[in-house]
Amino acid sequence: MTKLSSALILTAGCGTRLRPLTDARAKAAIPVAGEPMIRRIVRWLAARDVTDIVLNLHHRPETIAAVMGDGSDLSARVRYSWEQPEILGSAGGPRQALPIIGADTFLIINGDTLTDVDLGALIDAHHSAGALVTLALVPNRDPHRYGGVRVDAEGRVLGFAARGTAAEGSYHFIGVQVACSRVFEVLPAGRPAQSIGGIYDSLIAEQPGAIRGFVYDAAFWDVGTVADYWSTSWSFVHVEGGADLTCGARTRIDPAARVSRSILWDDVEISSDCVVDECVITDGVSVPRGASYRRTILLRAPDGAIRTVPLSI
Repeated sequence: MTKLSSALILTAGCGTRLRPLTDARAKAAIPVAGEPMIRRIVRWLAARDVTDIVLNLHHRPETIAAVMGDGSDLSARVRYSWEQPEILGSAGGPRQALPIIGADTFLIINGDTLTDVDLGALIDAHHSAGALVTLALVPNRDPHRYGGVRVDAEGRVLGFAARGTAAEGSYHFIGVQVACSRVFEVLPAGRPAQSIGGIYDSLIAEQPGAIRGFVYDAAFWDVGTVADYWSTSWSFVHVEGGADLTCGARTRIDPAARVSRSILWDDVEISSDCVVDECVITDGVSVPRGASYRRTILLRAPDGAIRTVPLSI
């Protein structure tokens, strides 16, 4: 088995489809079943000896740094690649981070992807094929929601299909890949660029077979939208043996309050006689006595007031 110790986790995205939750935290810092996604990903990598990790930062970077730190408590070394004033994209981000990564071949992981794909098998497949990029794929079972990857019988990526009819019979890229640094070295530093829909398409045209697909029967949990977040959170709660309530750090619930099937982030306070059902309550919200909420997202406004948004699940 060939091992890699270096990874870039893409955590710079603005998480537009996950708003208003990403108004409070960067997407990767949002807790799933009580633990920030980025910590879940780093723990998963470190358990497989991928311990030299770089995170790229743009939107709400302080929320990622606050929950991740230097990674030492997860037996990893975590460093940061800053993207300011503009976000650099799925290829420009890796280009910016190359001097920090310092490896010829490394993993790239989407910061909103939770999966159990076999990293060792993915890395072996990459090296055996002599590929420049190898994408972890599963059958695209929802082509009208997800765009697809077209692969030939030998595993060579032929191109990418937009979601819809064109993606039927394709594969779904689950946000884990192995890449060689020289793929990104050709890009100008500090300039936005995309991989799929950009340099990967050019690479396929110029060097057929340089990008490969690794098809694996992997589980995949999406956190792209608020509804996805809700579903994924409860999937992990139930698998990990939790109750129908998840609480963050320093959360206080009065014994006279009734809270059911809700997700509470950090520093939440729920006063007596409150009724909270199927809600997401974000950092620092104090729910006053006697308040009642159902299927609502609660956020703390700058003045301390509660901002509410309907929760569509």
